[in-house]
Amino acid sequence: MVSQQLAEAKVKLHQKKERTQAVVLSGVVAFVVLFLIALLNLINPGTTTFFALRPVDPAEQLTVSQLGLQRFLTWMTIAVIALVAPYGFFLGAKQRDIKAVERRLPDFLRDVAEAGRFGMTLAEAIVVSSSGRYGKLTPEIKKMAAQISWGVPATEALRLFSERVKTPMTGRIVSIIVKSSDAGGDVADVLTMVSHDAKEAQLTEDERRITMSTYIAVIYISFLVFLVTICILNATFLPKMREASNQIGAGSALSGQSPLAQDLPGVIFNIKIAFFIAVFVHGLGDGILAGVLDNGKIPNGLKHSVIMLLIAVVGFQLI
Repeated sequence: MVSQQLAEAKVKLHQKKERTQAVVLSGVVAFVVLFLIALLNLINPGTTTFFALRPVDPAEQLTVSQLGLQRFLTWMTIAVIALVAPYGFFLGAKQRDIKAVERRLPDFLRDVAEAGRFGMTLAEAIVVSSSGRYGKLTPEIKKMAAQISWGVPATEALRLFSERVKTPMTGRIVSIIVKSSDAGGDVADVLTMVSHDAKEAQLTEDERRITMSTYIAVIYISFLVFLVTICILNATFLPKMREASNQIGAGSALSGQSPLAQDLPGVIFNIKIAFFIAVFVHGLGDGILAGVLDNGKIPNGLKHSVIMLLIAVVGFQLI
């Protein structure tokens, strides 16, 4: 019975890994499909009007190749969003669940320590404490209690719990408890000490996150300011370029020497493409930076990158 329950626990851990792989695979498949659409727009834009996100503005005076490049960059950005969005938001949801579990872990350790002071063993204290309410931590505690009731050693049940939750804090706490139990010391005192340490670590982490949230807000504001600046340039600077070119070409002797008069639509198009690429790099990089500031991990910034790139795509379609 014990070996069967251990095997079932390992199967569940494997299923979680498969779920992560499925999320990553879905993003890759979506990226490939959207990337093919982007290539179709680049190779033969004249026959892919079905993939246009907005009608062509005659005032832009775009050639077929320029129109294809514009649509290629737009769909390529959407493909990148589809690639990182599933894993980014899946990882974000997973981190929220882990934080919710870790939030109640000190309370559980305190209750186990109190039960241990009444002469109970570690296994008996865990089973007794499993009747409490610890939010999202409750199902994991009940699994531990069930495994102990089936004959699994308390240290092995704690190790399986650590593998299921799989966070640095949980791994460190379980390692300390297991070593203390194997050494034959007073586990109740160790649990009390670990509970206080975990609580202090959470308070420190909360203070750090509050401080870093200010910098994350600054990143979003700077990105939006960059977009607004581009919108202002598109509404004021580029039309003035067109007016100046028309005046030069109306009879001035410099009309043949002015690159604006010779290929004004091409110059304006190149400026807009430069704006779009700059916003793409800005959004992707700033999102990753926001994730690093949030909890020190690059993958957690992917959801911020997705949000910024979506804002960029929608903004440029409106501009």
